[in-house]
Amino acid sequence: MALFPAEFSTRVSKYINNLDKVMKNRIKEKIEKLEENPFPQEVERVEDYKDEKVFRVRVGNQRILYIVRYSPNKLIITKVDKRPRIYDR
Repeated sequence: MALFPAEFSTRVSKYINNLDKVMKNRIKEKIEKLEENPFPQEVERVEDYKDEKVFRVRVGNQRILYIVRYSPNKLIITKVDKRPRIYDR
């Protein structure tokens, strides 16, 4: 059972489903690991977000942006995209 179950929008789900099979599996594996430990060694904080603490991890040329909530424990995946586009809002 995941300590921080992941939630993501329809847009994120569609993006992941449109990736090639290898990258899709890598992204899903990384999200499963984040559900167990939302702060792995390679995590970075994204500074441009003022309202929330947004974190990012790399998976090849893809980035996963997420927020950790503690009450109740949740991992909110806000965006998954390639490096050049990930920080566009």
